[in-house]
Amino acid sequence: MNDPSSSLPQLGQWNGPEDLQRLQEKQLPQTVTWAARSPFYRSRLNSAALPATAADLATLPLTTKQDLRDNYPFGMLAVPKERLATYHESSGTAGQATPSYYTAEDWIDLAERFARKWIGMSSEDIFLVRTPYALLLTGHLAHAAGRLRGATVVPGDNRSLAMPYARVVRVMHDLGVTLTWSVPTECLIWAAAAAAAGHRPGADFPALRALFVGGEPLTAARRARISRLWGVPVIEEYGSTETGSLAGECRHGRMHLWADRALFEVYDPQTGTVRPEGEGQLVVTPLYREAMPLLRYNLEDNVSVSYGDCECGWDLPTVQVLGRAAFGYQVGAATITQHRLEELVFSLPDSYGVVFWRAKAEPTVLRIEIEVPEEHRADAQAELAASVRAVFGVDNDVVGLAPGTLVPHDALTTMPDVVKPRSLFGPGEDWGKALLYY
Repeated sequence: MNDPSSSLPQLGQWNGPEDLQRLQEKQLPQTVTWAARSPFYRSRLNSAALPATAADLATLPLTTKQDLRDNYPFGMLAVPKERLATYHESSGTAGQATPSYYTAEDWIDLAERFARKWIGMSSEDIFLVRTPYALLLTGHLAHAAGRLRGATVVPGDNRSLAMPYARVVRVMHDLGVTLTWSVPTECLIWAAAAAAAGHRPGADFPALRALFVGGEPLTAARRARISRLWGVPVIEEYGSTETGSLAGECRHGRMHLWADRALFEVYDPQTGTVRPEGEGQLVVTPLYREAMPLLRYNLEDNVSVSYGDCECGWDLPTVQVLGRAAFGYQVGAATITQHRLEELVFSLPDSYGVVFWRAKAEPTVLRIEIEVPEEHRADAQAELAASVRAVFGVDNDVVGLAPGTLVPHDALTTMPDVVKPRSLFGPGEDWGKALLYY
């Protein structure tokens, strides 16, 4: 059977940055032609002189998230609606929908980019997808990538009554799940749920090969802890609903931008200038997207991009995502970020069993609660308090809580009924649940 992604650039088909740029600019005119078909870009582009090179493209204004919201739902559409395969929206943290849509052909590129995992995906894999399906792209993207590579996909969804943590663990164990896709926090909760079911995460799931994660900040310390708990690599990726996967890790742990499938720029909002590398906001032009082309789309993520040799041989730029860790709260004269605080929590010895925690930044004190068994509570409290003082120089109050306080035992073990709505009830039943899912 022919690989449907064979017409797209593949890793190893170029040598060095100059060759990569030629590959980008070969596709760019087609991308711009597609964009000119949408109402939004038709008003921005001069049809007599469409950009043909990266230098030409750089003369266009950036496309913003607000542009997408202002053109909801189909102002960015560049194909007849009959050609659309799926419609999606981002998580909507800003309170407004950010639409995104794809053709079946667009989906080949989307799935193939996600499937670029150094550990590989094949028909021998059983792949648990544990991110939301709903309107977000993430679950559908992983599902499509798994099927593209022939894997058996287990559509686990997330925050679903049909897939409580007890069922996640049962499925992972009984089906012999080999790969998973989730936010990093899920991997910690699964470990707790596995232990509650009498399983040892690192020993009783021998089929598991790797944990694919994304969608939330992940420090090196937490990542290492997850890897030690499960005894497998934790492989991170970076992307968005508007673009799909934008970067993935090589076997040497470096995050590479998929620059054969998209053109990337680094924008300095202070000066308004752009450059191919350095620190700033990531601007992306997907090169193989027809339904909703994006020219110079500003993701508003603070990143650091660099070009240089990597032992993996991919000849792709590397990226560090900085923006997701930048936000913090003031305590005294210090700015407390989740990223840095998480490093301290997961730097505690594994033997203390600290996995779940929360913190509240107040004007003069940082309050931290950790779940920790009683026999390690005093040591864990003292060590974390000392490291917080050393790093941030703030007063803090670390409180050790009994396991099950922050993540209740019932959440890890219960298997609630999933029923369909009904309207007819018997004499001893609660008809207040009519028409509702409980």
